[in-house]
Amino acid sequence: MRRHQPQTLAHFDTGQQAGYLHLDPNQHAGGVGEYLLHRMKPYLPPWIVAAGTGILSLPANLMWDESAAAAVGLTLASLGLTAATWWAGKPTSQQRRLHSAITVAAGTSWFTAAALAGPAAGPLPSLYLIGGSALAATWNIRQLLRVNPEGAGEGADKGLLEKVGLAKTMVTSATVQPNKATFGLQLPGGELTPDDVSKALPKLASALRVAKNAVRMTPDADDSSKAVLTVVPNDLLKAGAPYPGPSYPGGSIADPVHVGIYEDGADMAMFFPGDPDAGRNAMHLLGMGMTGSGKSEGCITALDEVITRRDVIVWASDPAKAEQTLGPLLPAIDWAALDIKSTKAMVNALKAVIPARTSWLAKYGHKQWVPACARAQADGSPGMPYLIAWFEEAAKTLREIDEDALTGIAQEARSAGISLVVSLQRASGAQMSTDTRASLGSSWVFGLRDDRDAMFALPDEAMDAGASPQAWKDKRPGYCYLTANGIPETFWATPGRAYLTPVDAITRNVVEFAGIRAECDPVTAAAAAKAAGPAFTQRTRYPLPDLPTADDGRDGDEDGGIYEEYEENAPVDYDYDLTADEDGEDEDGWIDPDAELPPVERVVEIAPPEIPPRTRVGTNEARKIMAELLAQFEAEGRTEIAPADFMEHCDRFRRSRGWVSGQVSEMVDAGRLRETDEAGRYEIVPLDRAAA
Repeated sequence: MRRHQPQTLAHFDTGQQAGYLHLDPNQHAGGVGEYLLHRMKPYLPPWIVAAGTGILSLPANLMWDESAAAAVGLTLASLGLTAATWWAGKPTSQQRRLHSAITVAAGTSWFTAAALAGPAAGPLPSLYLIGGSALAATWNIRQLLRVNPEGAGEGADKGLLEKVGLAKTMVTSATVQPNKATFGLQLPGGELTPDDVSKALPKLASALRVAKNAVRMTPDADDSSKAVLTVVPNDLLKAGAPYPGPSYPGGSIADPVHVGIYEDGADMAMFFPGDPDAGRNAMHLLGMGMTGSGKSEGCITALDEVITRRDVIVWASDPAKAEQTLGPLLPAIDWAALDIKSTKAMVNALKAVIPARTSWLAKYGHKQWVPACARAQADGSPGMPYLIAWFEEAAKTLREIDEDALTGIAQEARSAGISLVVSLQRASGAQMSTDTRASLGSSWVFGLRDDRDAMFALPDEAMDAGASPQAWKDKRPGYCYLTANGIPETFWATPGRAYLTPVDAITRNVVEFAGIRAECDPVTAAAAAKAAGPAFTQRTRYPLPDLPTADDGRDGDEDGGIYEEYEENAPVDYDYDLTADEDGEDEDGWIDPDAELPPVERVVEIAPPEIPPRTRVGTNEARKIMAELLAQFEAEGRTEIAPADFMEHCDRFRRSRGWVSGQVSEMVDAGRLRETDEAGRYEIVPLDRAAA
């Protein structure tokens, strides 16, 4: 269901036209006549007032024709209105004040004469046609010239941009989407820079009456006199972000790890391994958020995605909360360090496995980890899965270990196929060294206490563009910014919200993907055992839990079985005895409901039907199913569809919401679907027209 987005008005200096820019995603042209009327609307009010004055003079003349008392009253009213206009115009410019007073004086004087002598008397008709038209035209001319770029913002007709300190800035383009408007800004060369736009963002938000982080700026990478301004009037993240299930079930850790959604509905995803083809390095991540901001839930969501991949192992530490945060995930974690002693051992092990893993990668000709590393090599050597070392509530760890220990790991681990994640509430200098923070590179930031805390985690580019996690504090759990490898800078200041993953969904992922989950490779295991000893070799391995069973509303035992009671070998008699029997049935065939039932001789337990496990079909087969579904929708006579229509059949191809959306986009590119005015709805293009 599409929400109705309230229309937001913003007055911008475009250098060509004055007036209000309507940020209405539902507005579209309906023909030449409608377009001309739309263009004329801002200039009609003076002419409507002039016409109304002439029309009102007719009944006024009938009532007050040659009346001395009316002459006195109308004259006094004319003088009073003129004086009131002069007084009310005091806060405005002198030019506007004088223009308004002259207009009121001329109009009321003509009206007084027309009411007493008649609108057709003497020179009154000519004065009306010439004078009224001239006065209306002067207001139109004033409106046209008030955004002249040579003198923009003169007097009280300042545009919004000048009011916030961006004089002579012009809006060169405007793109309006549902709940989002984007404007191209041309700054006056040599006078303003994107930094000035960044400083004006709070004032712009105030002028537009939206939240502080609803207005953002992105500088042009090639021209320092240009910037892009983005305005999001309504917070669509308030409704929450329900967990949609694994994004790439059974896929590679090299596939994007979906952790939430952005405010425009796009998937928020992070990339752990590097990609040599895309020129992307492996990710080290700093997670930060104050108590109650949803940081721990975000951690759970990310790790829940990771454990559904086939070529990655996780080493996780949380000496502060132990099993409180990581509990549901423990059976899927290769090494869980839940106290400071085992955490120190894990740090030592990481330092030892880096050279061992890099040597293995070099042996097989890999400059960095790629998915092929997880497969058996040509000489029969077992593969090496990717390794994610996640330190949750790391403040306690950093206090107890050498502060340079994680710095060295962060600087060297990328080339060894290892991603380091350090999550804590405040990454200040007292908690984490500057070198360690700088080595992490990427950040996932939830609500913070103030802008000083934000400076510890977010890059300057994100904050200059309008990122403000301090605006959320702990009032909006799950709201976050993601500035990471593989994420375009245009998204760095875009708010998102992490999925809130239910515990039963985590448990199901832990169990269902246990069969494809990687184990620690011999090279990594040997290096870790040598450095950490029994802390690694005798690490606790948590058993898989039992999957919860859905309550189907039927009475039965805990396994879902039901009981059926019946009397074995009960005779079937179709001849009714018309006399009452011992079971309470009378001669009319009526059965007494209070009669005692015959004793139960046998109880049989009937097990629930065995449901075969769902399997994930191949990519080509999944695409074929998508095409068949589209043809089925078309055969049913449907003209429009949405990605959700395909998701209703997701059990047939076991793919994520993001994958389905990607296939819909490919159908648009192929011409089988066409975007409509309604966001998320697509028109079906017949196959013969699409082929043409």
